[in-house]
Amino acid sequence: MIDVLYFAWVRERIGVAREAVDTHAATAGELVAELAARDARYGAAFADTSALRVALDHKLSNFDTPLAGVREVAFFPPMTGG
Repeated sequence: MIDVLYFAWVRERIGVAREAVDTHAATAGELVAELAARDARYGAAFADTSALRVALDHKLSNFDTPLAGVREVAFFPPMTGG
């Protein structure tokens, strides 16, 4: 089980802020594919991964980063400062 957190418009499209996900995904990208296949809400949220960032255990990562040993995955749009 991995805790998955969704922020900003990702959370709005899916309709939940956090959930525990039972996955066999080896990478963050594979997890995205599993989630996107769930239903239209997830499909819409993960339709364009170039508009997403991922953090694994609070560390900004790539979608090809392995999930082995990871306890938390967060998905969010790119952020800008101001």
